[in-house]
Amino acid sequence: MSQKERQVADLFSGGRLIAVPRKAARRGQLLAHLAETLFEEGRTYTEPEVNDALRTVHEDCSALRRHLITSGLLTRTRDGSSYRRAGAAASAAAGTSAIPGTSPAA
Repeated sequence: MSQKERQVADLFSGGRLIAVPRKAARRGQLLAHLAETLFEEGRTYTEPEVNDALRTVHEDCSALRRHLITSGLLTRTRDGSSYRRAGAAASAAAGTSAIPGTSPAA
């Protein structure tokens, strides 16, 4: 297990997230882990599906969802009706988007 994996594992107890880290770097590691383990690339999710997936690790699914959107790891349509896991290139470019965390409506 790498150091990054250990740092993320330390945030969980019994499969549940203990707390969302305040430090941006550590929070980013957690969010990347959640995006990779809870959401399939190429699949479209509804907001209730995103919430259900996030509730498997923490009750405050809305905060985690917002963090995933603002970090660029999940994208959503402008109307919020669908969500997708961002690809590696999209995640890297997310910081330059005019409206972070959104994509054009399908």
